[in-house]
Amino acid sequence: MKDITEKPKTRRWAKAAAFLSIDKSILESTDYARSTEKGDALEASRVAGIMAVKRTSEALPFCHPIPITDCDVAFELRADGIYLEVEATTIAATGVEMETLYAATVVAMNLYDMLKPHAPKDTGLIAVTDVHLVEKKGGKSDFVVAEGLRAAVLVTHDGVASEDWEDRAGRVVCEQLESRGVDVAHYQVVTNHKEEVDAALDSVLRGAFDVVITVGGTGLDDKDVTVECVEARIDREMPGVMEAARGYGQQRTPYALLSRGVAGVVGDTLIVTFPGSTAGARESAQAVLTGLLHAAEGACC
Repeated sequence: MKDITEKPKTRRWAKAAAFLSIDKSILESTDYARSTEKGDALEASRVAGIMAVKRTSEALPFCHPIPITDCDVAFELRADGIYLEVEATTIAATGVEMETLYAATVVAMNLYDMLKPHAPKDTGLIAVTDVHLVEKKGGKSDFVVAEGLRAAVLVTHDGVASEDWEDRAGRVVCEQLESRGVDVAHYQVVTNHKEEVDAALDSVLRGAFDVVITVGGTGLDDKDVTVECVEARIDREMPGVMEAARGYGQQRTPYALLSRGVAGVVGDTLIVTFPGSTAGARESAQAVLTGLLHAAEGACC
């Protein structure tokens, strides 16, 4: 089973289709599937499809159970059979296309089951064909970052600056940026001393960076001064950025609420403060980079 623990939840939608090829005489004899020995085949199949969408993970072992927030089944009666579509919506960390594909198959099979008593022994007069995904939306493919964004990563940590500690958190942030096509043009490690943090911030903010991310100094210790240094330079706050990061982190550890991180705009540059722990930095990046980089595109225009 694929690990989706760290993926953010987004609105996802998919539509799948199938076709029940069936002899016209069978359709006519059943009032186009409305009157079979077992009842109304269209309505029964609609219910079967909705149930299948909700229970796909029980049939397909590598599908994750996800909440279904909307689902519908539509039919189109044709001279040579019944065309059907299943669409579904979820807010989840994975897509809903397998649910619609599975449900489209179930709908078609239920139609087959209810109509076959009305067919001659030659069952070739009924066939399930052309199960396929029509369209899907949501997830990573819907949020494409424009090329050309440049970022600076500033790590504020005494232990890393003195080379007593290996910098993992800052490197994780660099990797997260680069995986999204961002050029990490500047990486720097400084101590937690206010004068050094101030000087480093002033230097990177004079550079032509679209995004500046600090890593560390967001805790409650007296030495954690990064937040105050960044706040003093922000022209316009973006409170939603760190609200999202803390909310995302809180689903994974109760300690996430202790981060004092802030975000905002300094001139044409976006700046955000990430925690100094590796997990905190990674989760913050996963939670906010998509939206932050979208904002950076606008700030650069």
